Amino acid sequence: MNLSREWRAFRDVDWRDLDLKEAGRWPGMLHLLCCFVSVVLVMVVMGWYLVLPTRQAWLDAQQREESLLLDYRQEIAKAAMVPGLRNRIAELEARSETLKAMLPDEEEIPAVVDAINDIARDNQLAVDFIRLRAPVREPFYTESGFDIQVRGDYHRIAAFLSGVANMSFLVTQHDFTLAPVDSGSNELRLSMLVRTYSDRWDTDVKASRGER
Repeated sequence: MNLSREWRAFRDVDWRDLDLKEAGRWPGMLHLLCCFVSVVLVMVVMGWYLVLPTRQAWLDAQQREESLLLDYRQEIAKAAMVPGLRNRIAELEARSETLKAMLPDEEEIPAVVDAINDIARDNQLAVDFIRLRAPVREPFYTESGFDIQVRGDYHRIAAFLSGVANMSFLVTQHDFTLAPVDSGSNELRLSMLVRTYSDRWDTDVKASRGER
């Protein structure tokens, strides 16, 4: 193959007169160029229909892998917290049961009154009255109040208040009034409100079962 002659023939080609029906007469270099262009076109088409979807699938798989790794790390972190959370829940449940045990049932309200009266008697106080107020029902508990009035000296009243605060039942003390019984007397009169609380859930469950 004479390259110089082929190059001159290729250079002298009139592109406007080219006819596919006469392709066999085209210069050899034009044939090579057509083959090259055809190969390039085939590769582009193959890349478009085969390589690009595969590459996109690979990119999607990478993103999915990163997302799964992130989820995995988060789950590992949560799993590491489980023992601590279980211990915390157990502590809270134990505290809840302890506090719940201090809440009297509605049937135990008279026992609360008797306990307060016994504390007053043990401290040698005169009990003028202990009056039960109407219960107040809240969404989760029932509040029972007692108006209390006792008489005695300062130290015995202080011991009485400490005894009420340390009862096995949960009680709170409010609206204190402390005044001398008589002018010139060392005896004082204490008036106050004591509240205790009952768990409504237990009460409502018993009521729904017809229990007392």
